[in-house]
Amino acid sequence: MAAFMSSTARNRGAVRGLVGRERECEELSGLVDRVRSGDSRTLVLRGEAGIGKTALLDYLGEQAAGSGCLVVESAGVESEMELAYAGLHQLCLPLLHHLDLIPVRQREALDTVFGAAGGDTPDRFLVGLAVLSLISESARHRPVICIVDDAQWLDEASVQTLAFTARRLQAEGVGMVFAEREPAVAPELHDLPELAVAGLTDQHASTLLASALPGPIDARVRDRIIAETGGNPLALLQLPHRLTPEQVAGGFGFAGTGALTRQLEESFRRRLAPLPAATRRLLIIAAAEPGQDAAVIWKAAAQLGVTMRDAEPAVADGLIDLTGLVRFCHPLARSTVYRSSLADERRAAHRALAEATDADADPERRAWHRAQATSGLDEAVAAELHRSAGLAAARGGQAAAAAFLERAAELTPDPRRRAERALLAARAKFDAGAPERALRLLAIARAGLADERSRALVDLLHAQIISRLEPGQGAPLLDAAKRLDPIDSDLARDTYRDAFYAAQVAGQLARNGGTLRDAATTRIAEHRDPPANTHDLLLDGVALTVARDHSAGAPLLRDAVAEFRRRELDSDASYAWLPFVTLVAFGTWDEQSAHEVCARLIALARERGAFSVLPTALMLGVGYEIFGGDLATAATLAEECDLIREATTIPKPPYGLLMVAAFRGDAERVDAIIDAERLQATDRGEGQWLTATGWAEAVVNNGLGRYDLALAAAERAVEPPNELALVNWAKVELIEAAARSGRPERAATAMRHLADMSEACGTPWVLGVAARSRALLASPDAAESDHVSAIEHLQRTRLRTEQARSHLVYGEWLRRQGRRTDAREQLRNAHDLFDEIGAHAFADRARRELAATGETVRRRTPDTQLDLTQQEAQIARLAANGDTNPQIATQLFISPRTVEWHLGKIFAKLGITSRRELETALRRGAVAPGR
Repeated sequence: MAAFMSSTARNRGAVRGLVGRERECEELSGLVDRVRSGDSRTLVLRGEAGIGKTALLDYLGEQAAGSGCLVVESAGVESEMELAYAGLHQLCLPLLHHLDLIPVRQREALDTVFGAAGGDTPDRFLVGLAVLSLISESARHRPVICIVDDAQWLDEASVQTLAFTARRLQAEGVGMVFAEREPAVAPELHDLPELAVAGLTDQHASTLLASALPGPIDARVRDRIIAETGGNPLALLQLPHRLTPEQVAGGFGFAGTGALTRQLEESFRRRLAPLPAATRRLLIIAAAEPGQDAAVIWKAAAQLGVTMRDAEPAVADGLIDLTGLVRFCHPLARSTVYRSSLADERRAAHRALAEATDADADPERRAWHRAQATSGLDEAVAAELHRSAGLAAARGGQAAAAAFLERAAELTPDPRRRAERALLAARAKFDAGAPERALRLLAIARAGLADERSRALVDLLHAQIISRLEPGQGAPLLDAAKRLDPIDSDLARDTYRDAFYAAQVAGQLARNGGTLRDAATTRIAEHRDPPANTHDLLLDGVALTVARDHSAGAPLLRDAVAEFRRRELDSDASYAWLPFVTLVAFGTWDEQSAHEVCARLIALARERGAFSVLPTALMLGVGYEIFGGDLATAATLAEECDLIREATTIPKPPYGLLMVAAFRGDAERVDAIIDAERLQATDRGEGQWLTATGWAEAVVNNGLGRYDLALAAAERAVEPPNELALVNWAKVELIEAAARSGRPERAATAMRHLADMSEACGTPWVLGVAARSRALLASPDAAESDHVSAIEHLQRTRLRTEQARSHLVYGEWLRRQGRRTDAREQLRNAHDLFDEIGAHAFADRARRELAATGETVRRRTPDTQLDLTQQEAQIARLAANGDTNPQIATQLFISPRTVEWHLGKIFAKLGITSRRELETALRRGAVAPGR
């Protein structure tokens, strides 16, 4: 079995000359076998240049094709890294006839990024789901093996999409194998299964070296070559091109191989040197054309006087293959050709390629060639790059748009226009995830922009960059909002909103004037006019609430939220405001608005495929469902949120999972989540996580009756008293823990704040919670009316968890008053609600209290225990709710085919045969903890 092939084997479609790669070939053959059996597998081959990764991919391709698999391929090209989705398009092209079979939104996303149709810029994770669906549909006909060579040179959009797709493969019958050069440069591939490709053993290296020499080699020279090449197959095969007969025979004059990459490049340079000038011109053109399109290359070559006969020396030498797509024998050969040419030669090649490229069919590639062909300032080329940046951005290629704009700025002669393009390039770099480079471009923009609006926009982007690089730094956003206020009121409002939200997330870790109180004080000081619209109402209401008290801000917030519900929910312009509006609705205890706005936000995020927004929407939804007493739905939303975090690598603590675990009474799970995330959240400056963990610990310990621990946790959570929502809920836990642990004095401040909120907001939710909290601290004579009032208020809501807790504390109070019969009624109500909700710790607390009244309540024991994995449980619940396979697949970031596969396993475990039976089967049993 082999490990390396001759340098032109890929071009001839044959794998031969492999030596010493039995282990690697066995692994790849096994991957093909598993894919053919219906599984999906991902693998990354990693190793240095020339180590044989391409040879192994060729072996994989031949094995897969010979086994009846469809093989689709793509390869990264260094000069193509700025062309968005170029690598992805190359891979998907043979599969596009299945495009009509995938969901409409996904199909539209692929049409947009591949330039087949216009439309809104798709979320990159929606593109990933589209590719997953497309490959999965293709695999219904026969297994698919996707081969991606030189992944380190893929454009950013392609590598992100393919890595996302690789992580979500499960049961489609798809294999995805990448080859990446060491040291690895694509972080998206780092945690995928890996096969390290190392140098050959001395014995195998000796065999390979001998096969490349025309005669015998001196043993000392052989050993030295093997040692210095480290068994690198390409080096062993290429070295004979630079050795004289004397060096081979006895090592006379042999000066060593030097650094490996330099040695390989030098070997290719030696092969280039004797070629005719016209042949070298052809090779430079081919090296400069990343699309490998033979028609374009020959059209460009003709402009430089190159004919087909001029190619013969390079083909005979094995440097290049011109049949079909143009391919070099190795990526190092391509890069050596390009880098060893003179600057004028490279510019001439790019100029010819620009003329040969269809301006209508491929405007971005043409613009890029023109830019590379330009040595001085050129407004025409800069303008074309600017237009191409817009095309790239519309397809979701932010990295490509940023590169085009940066080069456009470099080529722009007019200083003011250069600064304007530098600002646009900086914005694109920031959006593409390169904030440091954006800062450097901002310096160029700042130097050339004189008008107040432009300089304010520079300040805004600078503030946004600093906020990303240094979480907790909210002051720059506030400064930018102040500067924008008299210039662009709409943009100023958006910036104030972002500053408020950033301060909320930073919480107690905010610094340098970036707290929520700082933001509120700044807004009040700067915005003295009456609110002009709903957005101003919202911002001014939050500012007054935080800086003064609820009575000052609540009336404005009530009006603002009501206006959003009446007019703004379907407005595209207000979409970005919905997370903030939902947070405000929670902060003002407006249950109905929180539910309606949050539901709309989740629906819009799903409809748009906005997976960068969806985690926030789902987290807010988890909060509502928990208080509403639907822990099963809350768990589904939390698990989906965690899947997005895993699939998209967006750093966000698992708030939803933490909240669900707390209300289920799972203290070990709560502790595990907190321990796993503490350092990362703190490093990011996400102080809101500290508030959430304190609240969650207080909830779980109040449920378990460990009131001292609950009190300590709640007091940690309320340290930043001006946060919205979470800190208010923590105050409720603090009051209960203080009352139950015999330290009511420690609840005085929290009770005063809750009373103020109750009076200012006046919703049934806060009125009920405040009455319950007062009852816990009241004297025996005064408590009962508050207990009754709490239940009456909360029965006007859909918040079953709050209702159950009010029945519980009232029943506990009644028992302590010796009124056992009355206590049993309240405790039974509490127990039954908690048991139905799945709040096990609170249910056990109610059960213990009932036992103390002399009444025994057995734990509910399901008829069956459903041994479903976490993902199976999610799929079962969604299918029982009526979701289709594509809808489930979209929510869980898997393919419809994997949903179908899991449903088969679920039906077998539940002993049912159709989706209609799912709801009954799930109600009959209890889902085991996910594995």
